[in-house]
Amino acid sequence: MLSILLADDEPLIRMTVSDALRAQGHFVMAVADGAKAVAAAQNRVFDLVISDIRLPKVDGLAVMHDIRERAPSTVVVLITAYGSISDAVAAIKEGAYDYITKPFEMQELLLRVDRISERRGLRAELDAARAALAARGSGELLVGRTPTMVRLQERIDAIADSHTPVLVAGESGTGKELVARTIHDRSPRREKPFVAINCAAFPETLIEAELFGHERGAFTGAIGKREGRFQIADGGTLLLDELGELPVPAQAKLLRVLQDGSFQPIGSNTTVRVDVRLISTTNRDLKAEVASGRFREDLYYRVNVVDVVIPPLRERRGDIAILSEHFLRRFHTRPGEPPAISPAARAALYRHDYPGNIRELMHAIEHALVFSRGREIGLQDLPTAIGRGGQTDASDGAKPRTLSVALAEFEREYLLATLESTDGARARAAEILGISRKNLWEKLRQHGIVDSPPSMALDSEGEPR
Repeated sequence: MLSILLADDEPLIRMTVSDALRAQGHFVMAVADGAKAVAAAQNRVFDLVISDIRLPKVDGLAVMHDIRERAPSTVVVLITAYGSISDAVAAIKEGAYDYITKPFEMQELLLRVDRISERRGLRAELDAARAALAARGSGELLVGRTPTMVRLQERIDAIADSHTPVLVAGESGTGKELVARTIHDRSPRREKPFVAINCAAFPETLIEAELFGHERGAFTGAIGKREGRFQIADGGTLLLDELGELPVPAQAKLLRVLQDGSFQPIGSNTTVRVDVRLISTTNRDLKAEVASGRFREDLYYRVNVVDVVIPPLRERRGDIAILSEHFLRRFHTRPGEPPAISPAARAALYRHDYPGNIRELMHAIEHALVFSRGREIGLQDLPTAIGRGGQTDASDGAKPRTLSVALAEFEREYLLATLESTDGARARAAEILGISRKNLWEKLRQHGIVDSPPSMALDSEGEPR
């Protein structure tokens, strides 16, 4: 729920807008002129200010500047007559979040307020996650609030304190290295080195030298003695990225290190002992690799003492909204808040299957920010593979949809996505959506979402929460 300051000199607008916003559960203070708006903002910090540009005593632009100076986090939406759109566009460049022109549809205003409420909620979750992560000393962020991601975080916390080898499995782009870094950052080894090597990046003739080091003259090109990654990571964590690509001869030497913590650098008769926690990642099915003879069975059971499986993004669509907000804030370089994502673009982002997983979504948001040039992100700003998934192409024989039908379809998909992100808990979903539980129930009935999906939580009386 938002605390909202409404400033407009037209009594009918103040009354109708206030009533509509309060019906959505928001706190609303309505004033008739700019001086009262400034005075109200001196006494409390509002989440949102909706102000007419043309106000008695103090105009809306001055109100915006005063409020933004006192409370930079307050979002300001300006109301303007059609002929004054240039003023509103100029105000956006000075820090206003959005503008709406008179006369306006109430549903349009409520939709924008809902989106502001959602973004504030996502930002609060991101800020809380970043604060928790900062306390742990990590520079990266595992973003997600779906039940799958909550369980993943809990599993990471459970295994971080041990010294057991971990195998992180998942498709390309799911964030396997980030999970490995998170395990290290939450472990007792966090002050020691975290060393990573991509097993697919080195030819078979060099991978052993990279891992275990070599003496001068041990092979052609070995012009000096060099420590391997195991020695560099001593006391800390070694990440073997894409372990399935490791050649069989190197697998035998790796097995010995895991068995007794020792090895001999290439060209040396000296045994080196190290204390290293091994984390491996793979996008291959290592069991199938064992069956085919490309991976040693004894090594498989050594590296897979504890496994962490990262789900693909298509199986955790409820995280797309918070991930999109995270990447918007990460890549946004212009002054002020990042641009909003239009409902059509949000629907397209939600529908896409993401064969490239989180990496693909990250690149899509960065792409959209470049092409939107600071304005609201629309379908045309998304990569073609995603943007075309969110629009109807008449040339393909699809029947064009009316605006009301398109909005209804988006609303239904967004309701389902929010329910998925809350594991079916409707009270929490209503809070995220910024509507009452009764209103949510009515919308679910309207869209035919009346049966509880398998994951939907029930209250003590058997009713959906």
